[in-house]
Amino acid sequence: MNNNGLLIVISGPSGAGKGTICRELMSHKSSDLELSVSATTRSPRTGEVDGVSYFFKQKDEFRKMIDNNEFIEYAQVYDNFYGTPKKYVMDKIEEGKDVILEIDVQGAMKVKQNIQDAVFIFIMPPSMKELKYRITCRGTESKQDIDKRMGNAYCEVCSARCYDYVVINDDIAKAAERVKCIIIAEKCRLNRSKIDFDSFKEE
Repeated sequence: MNNNGLLIVISGPSGAGKGTICRELMSHKSSDLELSVSATTRSPRTGEVDGVSYFFKQKDEFRKMIDNNEFIEYAQVYDNFYGTPKKYVMDKIEEGKDVILEIDVQGAMKVKQNIQDAVFIFIMPPSMKELKYRITCRGTESKQDIDKRMGNAYCEVCSARCYDYVVINDDIAKAAERVKCIIIAEKCRLNRSKIDFDSFKEE
């Protein structure tokens, strides 16, 4: 039986809480659950560690990785690039690890085009009113930025139909538990599909 792990893609609009849910999952994680490490061309921030927080790359190095088809997905955000290194993820999956990709909707759709066996989970806010409240409470965005994020959020919510599961984040602990249950169910489904049931026939 193939003991490869699962690729779990978690995304949703900014402010839905996907990052917080992933951190909650990792704080109680089993030994076979990994959070993917992205590559970026931006400079490290205080406390960030290369290979743990991100793989920090120079732009020329990142572009060379693009040319060599070394990313599952990548995007340019303002003046910097961000991407999911293919080898890192595939190596972990072949080790039997279940790998979580926490990426935006655009990146998730690119993964969906390239990897058929991934599990796609959309994190939905309880309401758009609550989503705006969460973004506003950050205190880091201007009104113009908030309006832009909300406009993007309405478009991204429409993409939820392209996902295998939708989890409403009305409570972090409960939402994380729902995601955990999805992963367990998908693991059971995957393993069941690989069992040779003919071998259990009566003699």
